[in-house]
Formats: sequence, C-alpha cells, structure tokens
Amino acid sequence: VIIEDANSLAGLYAAALESVGMRTLIITHAMDALSQMDGFHPDLILMDIYMPQVNGVELARVIRQHKAYFGVPIVFLSAERDLSKQLTALGSAGDDFLSKPIDEHRLIHAVTIRASRYRALRSQMVKDSLTGLLNHSTLLGRLEHELQRAGRKKTSLCFAMIDIDHFKSVNDTWGHSVGDHVILNLSRLLRERLRRTDLVGRYGGEEFAVIMPDTQLEDAASVLNTLRQTFACVEQHAQDQIFRVTFSVGLAGFGGELAGPSLIEQADKALYEAKKAGRNCLKIAPD
Repeated sequence: VIIEDANSLAGLYAAALESVGMRTLIITHAMDALSQMDGFHPDLILMDIYMPQVNGVELARVIRQHKAYFGVPIVFLSAERDLSKQLTALGSAGDDFLSKPIDEHRLIHAVTIRASRYRALRSQMVKDSLTGLLNHSTLLGRLEHELQRAGRKKTSLCFAMIDIDHFKSVNDTWGHSVGDHVILNLSRLLRERLRRTDLVGRYGGEEFAVIMPDTQLEDAASVLNTLRQTFACVEQHAQDQIFRVTFSVGLAGFGGELAGPSLIEQADKALYEAKKAGRNCLKIAPD
C-alpha cells in the first residue's frame, strides 16, 4: 500500500514496484486509508510523513491499533533530513525510513526485503504446520474481521464447521501417519475447490472451518455438499489397502448481529445435529 498525497510520486513508486511483479494500492487521501485498505491485505505500507490531512506518524499509530495490520511493516518515505525526527517516527510506529528523492532500484530493494521477511514470518505464525491452512487463532481473527466487514457493507457471510467422521477409528485401524494423510487430502480438496476469497482453516484435530464471505446459505450448502460427496469418493491408501472416509458439516449464516463466538456456536450445534443424523451430511443452523 502506498499512502502518498502527491499523485505523481505515488504513480512513480507504484510503477517501479509493479515492474518487478508487486501488486500495489495507491491511497492519496490519508483519512480514507483504513477503509481503502479493507480486503487488500498488504505485505508492506509505504507512507509519506507530511500530508495535508494527517501526520504520517499519527496515521501509523492508528493503523497499528487494528489487529489485521499490527505486524505489517510500515516504511516512512519523506524528505525529512533531521535524524532525531526520523528516529522519533521509527520509535512511534515505523519499521524503516527512506529519504526522498529515492532511486527506483533502492526503493525496490528496500520494499522487497521487508515484504519478503514479513510474508515468511506471517506464514509461520498464521498457518497450521501440517496442512498449511490457517491455524485456529488466525482463523478466529479473520472471522471477526470478515464479520465486521459484512456488517459495514450489509453483505452475507457463511461459516461452516467440518468434521471427519469416525476419525479415531482411522487412527486406531491404520495408524496416525495414515490419519495425517487423510487430513492432508481433505485440506487439499478444500483449498483447491473453494474460491480464493473463502478462508479455510484447521480448527483443531480433524476439524476444519470455512469462512465464506458474500455467500448466501443456499449457495454455501450447495458447494459444501458437493465437496462432501466428492471427498466420500476419494480413495485413501494404507499400505496395500484402500478405504474411504466421509465428513459432516454444520453451517451457519451471518444475520447482521452475531459476533464470532455466537456464529461458531451455531455452526457447532448444526455439526452436532449432522453427527446425530448419521454423519456424512450437512445441517444448517436455524435462524
């Protein structure tokens, strides 16, 4: 994200970074920064310090208060030459300071290093070690973020809890390494068949969760039922044996007022009903 009130400079920075394959978002009105960044998920924020509407240091402090951007590197770009002021800016909320004017190659190098380190660190912090899906805590944070977004924009959202049926029996019969392969097979299916905008996480053990923004209950149920039927046909291998596994789904929809824990509780209750109904099925939480 490039926050710079001078359109010409912002365009030059964006062109330089895009020339090496980066995706950029230019924000010229600092007061609109948070709303415009919503959904962009930046790996780095490049920000001028002196802007007409707000001081860059103050804006950086505000951005840092939002969980989604807490660890995102903020690099100040300014003509400020006073070292004490530069250090003050870094001490407040910044991670680096680049002086204007800046050479294109220096800019690309500085942004690439910071963004790459952040992506590597974020990957270790937010992903489940076995599946590569979002881990439990990250999933909960993203759910709250998506619920706030759905509330602001008056859009729909669905949350699904998925549980592999009789998974203990799989581990007891074939061993935990085979059980891990079953989990990996399901995680691969979810990652490959769901939309890029859907968020998939490992909730714990053999339980998964899916956040589906901008999705009506009927559409979510249709997609998840198709995945359920597909997974039931997947051949699971153990030594020279082949077996099949199913999963159950509990689905809940955002009604405009529910907080994350309440939505999870509804989906979990629906999952319990699916298990009680014989497993390998999907149940929708009542309104």
